[in-house]
Amino acid sequence: MAAYILRRLLLMVPTVFGIMLISFVIVQFAPGGPIERILAQVKGTDAGATSRISGGGGDLGAARAAIGADASSSRYRGAQGLDPAFIKQLETQFGFDKPAPERFAKMLWDYARFDFGRSYFRDVSVLQLIREKLPVSITLGLWMTLLSYAVSIPLGIRKAVTDGQAFDVWTSGVVIVGYAIPSFLFAILLIVLFAGGSFYQLFPLRGLTSDNWAQLSWPARALDYAWHIALPITAMALGAFATSTLLTKNSFLDEIRKQYVLTARMKGLSERGVLYGHVFRNAMLIVVAGFPGAFISAFFAGSLLIETIFSLDGLGLLSFESIVNRDYPVVFANLYIFSLLGLVVNLLSDLTYTWIDPRIDFETREA
Repeated sequence: MAAYILRRLLLMVPTVFGIMLISFVIVQFAPGGPIERILAQVKGTDAGATSRISGGGGDLGAARAAIGADASSSRYRGAQGLDPAFIKQLETQFGFDKPAPERFAKMLWDYARFDFGRSYFRDVSVLQLIREKLPVSITLGLWMTLLSYAVSIPLGIRKAVTDGQAFDVWTSGVVIVGYAIPSFLFAILLIVLFAGGSFYQLFPLRGLTSDNWAQLSWPARALDYAWHIALPITAMALGAFATSTLLTKNSFLDEIRKQYVLTARMKGLSERGVLYGHVFRNAMLIVVAGFPGAFISAFFAGSLLIETIFSLDGLGLLSFESIVNRDYPVVFANLYIFSLLGLVVNLLSDLTYTWIDPRIDFETREA
């Protein structure tokens, strides 16, 4: 197993390299960039940014002072009428005065040491930005995954036991409808019903905690925290628990129909003893082993619209704003971290399989 883990870890290096290389090349040919963003703000034509540029007042002032010079030969859109020396200064500031291969090599060297530099437009280190947004994403990802598993596993087992009966039929309808409703649409419905939209004002509309959270006692803090996350977690878990429920049901049905279950019943074991003494461990293999991947998926991919609707400033919203604003250090740092974590989680999922069922040996299969 140690050799298998080592091989997987070594394979992460070329995988991450390929992801970063493809993304870097795409960015080189993508229209726009941080320099174009500043030039657009100088001329008052920037309508696409999602947040105000901070820490760049000196650049904007210098650019406005440089308007009137001839930069018609510049390769940047919006550079006409600006001093070429100022454009050169911006290139040096953002590192674009160096060739692309040199910039890519420096980025890889820095990222290997987890040095992600500073945001172009926020005047703060990228790691500090990620740390500030992390609590929101951890909250959404962790609680959504736990809630979906807490509902889907018992429900899936019950559906497998009552396969084809009334309970299985009507719960399948509920699950399918829940899966079909987009989480952001359900979030809006929850706001309309329970957050002061048109009916009841039972839950807050924004933030993870109240303004006076620091002055509350610990029990009151926990209640306040649960009060704030109730609606966004419910909205996110709607589709996730549907998938987990059907996966659990199908996994149990496959095991229930196997020969060893029939043998256990012929020996006189009760249905509960057969289900939880023999079927449960084998059937839950694929469900439990998928927990790390489900958590990471909810952590990074499923929270952008929910964060926007409920005014939660997490990693999803940070990544989106960074892409729109061409804040490349934040964009590539998020991509690097997400890719690395995704690969590690895949390895953890495989190891979880072997932990739940020691009969599985990935190393022997590779050989």
